Order: sequence, then C-alpha cells, then structure tokens
Amino acid sequence: MVTIKSKAEIEKMREACKIAALAQKAVEEAIKPGISTWELDKIAENTMRNHGAIPAEKGYPSGIKGVPAFPGSICASVNDEVIHGIPSKKVILKEGDIISVDLVAFKDGFNGDCARTYTVGKVDKETQRLINITKQAFFEGIQYAKKGFRLGDICHAIGSYVESNGFSVVKEFQGHGIARQMHEDPGIPNYGKPGRGIRLEPGMTLAIEPMVIYGGDGILQLDDGWTIITEDGTNAAHYENTILITENEPEVLTLL
Repeated sequence: MVTIKSKAEIEKMREACKIAALAQKAVEEAIKPGISTWELDKIAENTMRNHGAIPAEKGYPSGIKGVPAFPGSICASVNDEVIHGIPSKKVILKEGDIISVDLVAFKDGFNGDCARTYTVGKVDKETQRLINITKQAFFEGIQYAKKGFRLGDICHAIGSYVESNGFSVVKEFQGHGIARQMHEDPGIPNYGKPGRGIRLEPGMTLAIEPMVIYGGDGILQLDDGWTIITEDGTNAAHYENTILITENEPEVLTLL
C-alpha cells in the first residue's frame, strides 16, 4: 500500500533525509586514493549518529537463508560493483577508481535514502560520462514526479534517457517508496511504459535511483550474498534521492 504522509511525518522525513545528505557529504570529502571503504563506512556512521540518527542499512536482513545481515553502515560499491558492496579494510581506493555509496539514515521513525557515485582522483572521459548520465537520468525522471502523472512516466523517462546515451539500466533492482520502512510500495523500475502504474499524489515519498551499467545489462551476485557486479566487467554508477510529491514541483529531500 502506498501511503500519504501527514505534515508532521513529512517534517520527520526532511530531517532524516538531511542527515543522510550530510553523511554523503562527509564521505565525499574523505574520498581519496589510499582510503579504505571501511574508513568511509565509519565516517558515514559517525556523521549519522552525531546528528541523532542511526545507519538503517547496518544489520539489514538479507531475507536469504544462510546470508547474514548486512554488516556495513553504507553500501560501498567499487568500479564494476553495481550495488550492495560491503565495506572492508581490504578494499583500498586507488586513482582512477569510482565508488558508489548508498546510505540510509533513520531518525524518529523515518528513513532518508540517497546514493552517489564518486571519482577517486581523475577518471577517463567515458567513465565520467557514465556518472553524469546516471545522475541526469534521475532528473529526467523527476520531471514527471508530479501530481497527476503516473509512476510509469518516471520509469520510462529514466530508461529511455539512459539507453539513448548508449548505456544499460539494471532491471533486477529498482527504486521504492520510503518512510517508516526503508523499502515500501511502490516499486519503481528504471524502465517501463509511460501512462502505466499508480497515479502520483501529494504526500507520497519515493526513493528514485537509476542504476546504470556502461556495457550490457547482465549482473551477477558474489558469494557474500550481497554484492552485485556487472556480468561483463564494465563499470556501473548509481544515483538516488528521496523525493516528496507535492502540489507542484517535486521536493528533493536528500539534497543539501
């Protein structure tokens, strides 16, 4: 069921989302060659806790028998890792890498979710284009995140923009509703047909997140039960914000 949030609930969403954005900023400022993804994880966790929130991803259940709960405070996915990369002292960033950081702050009963892909030092032009197109795909999608449009309008705008630029969207994972739970209805694929799906109404809060692969759209899961990588070994990028549907333009809650 898709829920409509009250004014009081929206204010709590704004606070959780602001803290998520602050944690992303702290991580971004720390990224450099030689730092481990474990260190980035601690920076994000400390930032959230210092603002009265907790990292919602830490201890998140896998739902898969034999796979432990997620051990990190962030998902740290490097290069060909699409999503759900586990932070590690052994993963040391180097010049030319890219890293996608997905994090969720939980405060006063509500979640704020955002993801970014960052460069480590300088990267080649095509890698930078992948990151730029992934980010812009989000903004292409939210042009339709308005009262009266349908969910499929957002999905179609994202997928068609990505594919028109020669990249692939991940089809097995998607955006989602968000509020008291990290993942709520509706599911929001990064592809689809316009004019389909639920009609958007003010008070809906959605996490919209293009996940884009440089090459083909095939993915694989590593033996850790979490990390998703590209099948062809090409790089992937991720960009996500939590947004609020209003009477007018959408409000992006996880931008500072």
